Amino acid sequence: MFKKERVEWVMQILERLYPNPAIPLDHTNTYTFLIAVLMSAQTTDAMVNRVTPVLFQLADNPYDMQKLSVEQIRQIIRPVGLSPKKSKAISELSKILVDKYEAQVPNTFEDLESLPGVGHKTASVVMSQSFGVPAFPVDTHIHRLMKQWKLSSGKNVVQTEKDAKRLFPKEKWNDLHLQIIYYGREYAPARGYKPENDIIMKRILEK
Repeated sequence: MFKKERVEWVMQILERLYPNPAIPLDHTNTYTFLIAVLMSAQTTDAMVNRVTPVLFQLADNPYDMQKLSVEQIRQIIRPVGLSPKKSKAISELSKILVDKYEAQVPNTFEDLESLPGVGHKTASVVMSQSFGVPAFPVDTHIHRLMKQWKLSSGKNVVQTEKDAKRLFPKEKWNDLHLQIIYYGREYAPARGYKPENDIIMKRILEK
């Protein structure tokens, strides 16, 4: 199967399985979404969704969040891991949003990536899902599957993102990011992977 055929097959299957992919992180506004995405690094969305209701009940906006101490935030988000680093970033970025952006989440990559704890992937998720700007955030599922499907060299996430943007239509990026994540979790998990369940890979191998 040529690469172009693989791309079409991947999009076809993902669109059939997940026609309207929902954002897996619970949130109530752009700010809470930014915080949830920041917290999701090196943990599961399910774990983040267990912790955020407690945090957001106290502070669902940067004004209230900056009033909490770093230690208060850390105690709440401890289960997600890396809590010292994440709690400090949440506190600091909330102060910056109040002081510099009138408590609003900025809508450019440059401004987002200048915030504490916000790297390119986090900024890409927020830009794509909150502001509708085409982006292709690459997480471990996407990085692994793009390599497995022979759509990327898979050397690093930067290269995988470039390959994904080159191969897939720009208007599909935001949905595909979520669709591949859902597919990876359901049909091709890193742990307990069963080739017979991987619909996409089976078709690729058949061709």
